[in-house]
Parts: sequence; C-alpha cells; structure tokens
Amino acid sequence: MKGFFRVQTPKQLLEKLNRFGPLPSEVVSLEDALHRILAEDILSPINLPEFPRSTVDGFALKAKDTYGASEKNPALLQVVGEIPMGQLSSIHLKDGQAVKIATGGMIPEGADGVEMVEYTEWVDAQTIHVFKPISPLENVIQVGEDIKEGEIVLKKGRPIRPQESGLLAGIGWTKVRVFLKPKVGIISSGDEIVPVEQKPKPGEVRDINRYTISSMVREAGGIPIFLGIARDCFHEIKEKIESGLRQSDMVVITGGSSVGTLDLVGEVFQSFHGTEILGHGISIRPGKPTLLAEIERKPLLGLPGHPVSAMVIFHLFGKALLNILSGVSEETGPKRIGKAKAGRNIPSVAGREDYVRVKLEERDGTLWAYPVFGKSGAIAHLAYADALLKIGIDEEGLAEGEEAEVIFI
Repeated sequence: MKGFFRVQTPKQLLEKLNRFGPLPSEVVSLEDALHRILAEDILSPINLPEFPRSTVDGFALKAKDTYGASEKNPALLQVVGEIPMGQLSSIHLKDGQAVKIATGGMIPEGADGVEMVEYTEWVDAQTIHVFKPISPLENVIQVGEDIKEGEIVLKKGRPIRPQESGLLAGIGWTKVRVFLKPKVGIISSGDEIVPVEQKPKPGEVRDINRYTISSMVREAGGIPIFLGIARDCFHEIKEKIESGLRQSDMVVITGGSSVGTLDLVGEVFQSFHGTEILGHGISIRPGKPTLLAEIERKPLLGLPGHPVSAMVIFHLFGKALLNILSGVSEETGPKRIGKAKAGRNIPSVAGREDYVRVKLEERDGTLWAYPVFGKSGAIAHLAYADALLKIGIDEEGLAEGEEAEVIFI
C-alpha cells in the first residue's frame, strides 16, 4: 500500500499540510468576533483621531509662549476658557493665551501644544504661570496620526483579541468577516477503551484521549465533535470515519495506527475512494506511528493511542492543521514557540526528533528547561510539564546550558 509506514521526517510531513486551505467565511457581529480569524483585510474608513487631541490634562497654548520658561522665570499666560470633553470649541487662541483642556479634548485653533498641568500654577482666576518649555506638537496627537483613512489596520489571517476588538470599534466596524471554525470529528479506537464514567476491568483503560484532544481542539479555535469509541473492527472504524467526514472538516482518530495485527486504521483509510496517504510513520519520539491522509479533500489524522504520544503529535500536527483550516496566517498567528536552555544533560538518539516534556524556570531573564521524567506508560508527568523541548533529528542530546526550541503547552 502506497505510503504505508514509510517513515519520513516531521518537516517532510509538515510541508504536506500546505495542500489544505482555509474554510469558507461568514460575517459575525463585533460582539461575537473574539478569537475568530479575519477572512479579509480591514481598511479604515476614517482618520483616527478625527481631530487633533490632547494626550494629557493641562493647558493648550502656543509652544513659543513657553520658550525660556523655568521655575525661577515662569511664563505668564492668560486663560481664556476651557474645552469640555466631547465638545467643539470656537476659541481661536492668540499669542500669550491658554485654554484649559482634558486628556482627549480637542485642540483649539491657534494652539500647537499642551502644557501638562503639573508644570503650571494658577496666579489668579484668569492667569497661570508655566514653568517648563514645550516643543510644537508636544502632548498632541494629530489627525490620522494613529490610523490614516484607507490604511490596512488588520490583515487577513489575524486572530481577533480584545485589543483588535477595540481597534475595530474605534473605526466604527460593527460586523466582521471571519473564517468558519473548523469542526473536528474525534474517534477513540481500541477494544480496551471504555468511557471515563465506567470502571475499567483488568486490561481496560478509560478514554483519556477524548478529553485531551477535544480540549486541544477548543484551545486551537476548533469545534470538537466526539464520534464515539470504535472497537478493533474494520467496519465499526469505517462507519465512524464516514460519520466524521459527513459532520466535520477534519477527523482525528486515536489508536490503531501502528503495525500490530489489530491496528486497522491504515487499512480503513485506504478503503475510501480517492484516499491519499500523506504519511504513515514519522522519525519522532514520542509518536512514530502517526498517520495522515486526505479523504474527500479533508485531513484525517491518526494518532498513537497512548495519551502522551497523542497529545505531543496533536500539538505538532493537529494544531498546525487547525491553523490552516482556520485561516490563521503564520505572520500574525499565535506564537507557541520560544527558546530555553537545558537545565541538565538530556540524552537523545540521532535520526529522530525528540520532544522531551520539561518544566520551565526563569532566572535572570533566561528560561531553563528541566526534563519531567516518567516511564513510557505514565501520563501524570505530562500534566506537570510546561513545554516540549525539541532535540533536533541530527543531535545526540543536549548539554547542560545548551539552548534549544521549546513549544509551550
């Protein structure tokens, strides 16, 4: 069978994800746009600010009237009025005059700067002393200085966070075109898997993967759809995958992807008309028996059954697929990768990428990574980890103090 357990590098498999593209888009209200992904560039219909504004509380004035001012030799200015917030002013400032103004207030005609209130003192009800010279346009934000009319303020593929929501509100945007959230069908497979509410018999295990994978799908902006537990039966697995293809944009199945006699997922994938196996077997630890296929132009990801391996592989490939389907751009998408130094010697084997669970500590601005060890069947240590430390395919481990890439989890 073409592509069946032909080991390739993680980089080779990641490059094959580019055949998939973002889902269609929809228009939602700004209130419902949080964490959605922009499906178009946003051009501002206005200048922001639309009028020159003060950035401080103080007095609008002519900067030249403050030249030479000091504590011992203050400038004396006549206060000719006050500009309330949200109101236009008909005042046209003359030499030697000032107007009281609040942060955000409109700069009056004739003024070219604002003196902070801290550097002034009332002499009487119409006069102030100014103790500090200012430059023209000091403490003033001009028309269009923040955003210019017609400027691209947010690019397609950008996640909408609270700050993007605020920016959109500031330019009067009430509806936003965003990509659809990917629906991900999730299947747990194996005769030994039982629902979490059921007490396992000897040889059985609770369905951990349903919850870890569903949580990671939500974390990545997708909508998980649990399709149930499939026994080690060709027709049962195929039936659930068929259901997933009907209901979702991507199907993830855990278990049954290695080369054991009861591992049927690869065979089931190949039984669909037009299936292309993109990868079966990756030079990686944990997660070597990962399976990726394209069926009906949708990605199907077969993960190892072991919860730790399943989570590691989904962090690397499942989230990458969800970013593509969601329309997230590499430029503006969430940054999950950083750098850390190994807190001790960490052995590895050349010829595979190793992803070691680590706990992170920050000292003097540097992140240090300490392995969280556990036997291959243990799962608790993953909950104690902050990140996955990557050891490259050509490396035989990391020496204490050596810097490497980490994926925050």
